[in-house]
Amino acid sequence: MSRRSLLRGAGGVGAAALLAGCGVPPAYVDEGERAGRDLSARDRTVDFANWPLYIDTDDDTSARPTLNAFRERTGISVRYTEEINDNDEFFGKIGPSLMNGQVTGRDLIVVSDWMAARFVRLGWVQEMDRAAQPNVARHLGPQLRSPAFDPGRLHSVPWQSGITGIAYNRRKLGRELRSTKDLWADDLRGKVTLLSGLDESFALLMMGNGVDVTRWTAGDFHALCEQVEGLVRARHIRRFTGNDYIKDLSTGDVLACQAYSGDVIQLQADNPDIEFVVPEEGAELWAESLLIPNLAQHKGNAEKLVDYYYEPEVAAELAAWVNYVCPVPAAQAVLADSGDEELAALAEDPLIFPDSAMRGRLAIARDIGADERQDFAKRWNAIVGL
Repeated sequence: MSRRSLLRGAGGVGAAALLAGCGVPPAYVDEGERAGRDLSARDRTVDFANWPLYIDTDDDTSARPTLNAFRERTGISVRYTEEINDNDEFFGKIGPSLMNGQVTGRDLIVVSDWMAARFVRLGWVQEMDRAAQPNVARHLGPQLRSPAFDPGRLHSVPWQSGITGIAYNRRKLGRELRSTKDLWADDLRGKVTLLSGLDESFALLMMGNGVDVTRWTAGDFHALCEQVEGLVRARHIRRFTGNDYIKDLSTGDVLACQAYSGDVIQLQADNPDIEFVVPEEGAELWAESLLIPNLAQHKGNAEKLVDYYYEPEVAAELAAWVNYVCPVPAAQAVLADSGDEELAALAEDPLIFPDSAMRGRLAIARDIGADERQDFAKRWNAIVGL
């Protein structure tokens, strides 16, 4: 089971609306009110909240080798919790503390970049001290360095990255798929699934229509909705899924679908007939990023931990376990030179280390703005049946 398999991808009206529904509108926090008293020097700990199955783990002991090595090297213990199962749910969990200027009890969190955009927009996370993070400054991949929601990556650092593209069963389909438009071929009627989550699905589909997703418009969104509505009426789309597309693709109930690169790597281990394609028109490159919440009590320790994971050797160890796109390109050489046949093969996998040709077809979509989200989600959810 992959970490991404736990993502519900409900694409709801958004966490801001969830909090507003409780009678508490989210409140912006000014820069000068975000820093708390940093206890890092005297309290050698850091509280790190992450998703399940998203860090290297020893199969026999359940130990986390990279975290253990960090503690041995620095003397900093990591209280690691796998408490994030859904972006909106976690936002609602810690949002009340952040809007009321209270400590969250967490020094480091990981959320999808579309959710990180909300945290940054609300002023709920602190700027990191890049002078204390030379590995991040040196090794962060160029394509991930300056997303629209956080220019220069001042408040966020990618934990892992990935691609939303197309997966299909080449043997059962009997031909190759090269384009998103290929999903709409007559022989795939009733054998295609799309992701149900608005943030997870729209960019790839827009790119299939020739849209520049770095600057897409409301008109582009509504045109896409009309297209998908027509495909639903024609019963071309079998259904909309979370990560249960994995089972459908494995059994052959579905021949082609929207899919995440990391899931497909694991599927291919059991079924070499499963292919993943970055369409000719392009695919979405996304990231899930590390953030330091306001008033974090161990900010300095958290920054050290972030920088540690940007050492190529450590990034390589993590990439070998999670199998998503590694945000540290220098880790590729570490795996290639490891002397281990399986690790060297991972270094050649374009779904972990995309080559220049593939990267040329990847784009980071602009996030859905706060003023757009409720209306867009309402229309999308009506289409997918949420």
